[in-house]
Amino acid sequence: MISTDNQRVGVFIDIQNMYYSAKALFGQKVDFGKVLERAVGERRLIRGIAYVIRAENEQEQPFFESLKKRGLEIRAKALQTFYGGNKKGDWDVGIAMDVMRLAAKLDVVVLVSGDGDFADLLKHVKALGCRAEVMAFGPSSSSLLRAETDEFIDLAELKEDILINTNPLRRRRPNTVRR
Repeated sequence: MISTDNQRVGVFIDIQNMYYSAKALFGQKVDFGKVLERAVGERRLIRGIAYVIRAENEQEQPFFESLKKRGLEIRAKALQTFYGGNKKGDWDVGIAMDVMRLAAKLDVVVLVSGDGDFADLLKHVKALGCRAEVMAFGPSSSSLLRAETDEFIDLAELKEDILINTNPLRRRRPNTVRR
């Protein structure tokens, strides 16, 4: 096995999956730069890709820029609106295609998503000789996905380090003495 500091790592982040999981579970947002740091560790980052859906609102461009500043490439597609008003936006096939295109150049694939649709992808990645790691919030991650990993990193256990507290009532207050 290649020593960890020489392992070539690809990190593939399903932004919508992580955003909605963090919001539902904790009412907070994810610091994707910190997630990327945790995913890579002492290893060598080959590619870090964030998959986003464009909703055409004013807050998304600064968010996309912050992802780029944290070292992530952005893959974006428009939110699809169907007859009747239903909306859909996901990157499952795009993520799978990028993983498959890059797997030969990687020792480790880190998928940041709890979506069980990726279980077969991880099975295939391991068959190609890559280590398959998943980072996701345990309570909202698929057991099928977890079963296919070489390592599962539960982001719920790291919430103090990787979540951005946007609720002013939940922000930590400095220790002060009350009289």
